[in-house]
Amino acid sequence: MISTRQPVYSHLVEAFGTVTITPVDPAADSALIHGWVTQERARFWGMGEASRELVQEIYEDVDRRTTHHAFIVSRDGEQVALFQTYDCAEDRVSECYEVRPGDVGVHLLIGPSKGAAEHGFTSSLLEAFLGYLFSVGKARRVIAEPDARNEKAIAVLARNGFAPGPEIELPEIDLPEVYLPAKKARLTIYDPRATAASA
Repeated sequence: MISTRQPVYSHLVEAFGTVTITPVDPAADSALIHGWVTQERARFWGMGEASRELVQEIYEDVDRRTTHHAFIVSRDGEQVALFQTYDCAEDRVSECYEVRPGDVGVHLLIGPSKGAAEHGFTSSLLEAFLGYLFSVGKARRVIAEPDARNEKAIAVLARNGFAPGPEIELPEIDLPEVYLPAKKARLTIYDPRATAASA
């Protein structure tokens, strides 16, 4: 099945390529996402045992929400990442820090590489994501909360201007439509105003 969804943002990253952000089509994209989230390298995503049907159901639930969004990210036409955003005030992270107006939360899963690891790959995608969030998404700050054990993700965020904050424990969510176990995470915040003030 081919998605009929249209891109919401396109960004040319110098010496990298054109990054395009397109809303997830749960039916059309579930097989791709399932192939990514069930790999060992994606263990911190927390969906390693999920079936393709469950993956589709999860993203159908996300698709129905106005506060949470999921996107497939492409580089020069090749699908390379899964990008999710959420309104921090309407998410469990709001129980762990003082949310400000304009705080947008993000999750990023890089798809498996088809060749050797490419230096600066994730940073180039983050450049495009931040461009989207601060222009189309109208974010004022960007909040990430990677698993506290995911040292690689925490380091990448720090290299790209996210200020590391405290370790937090995201509370369990047990609802009919969604279950999320409690998780220890590292709060990190990207605030362009703070970055500009310290420059």
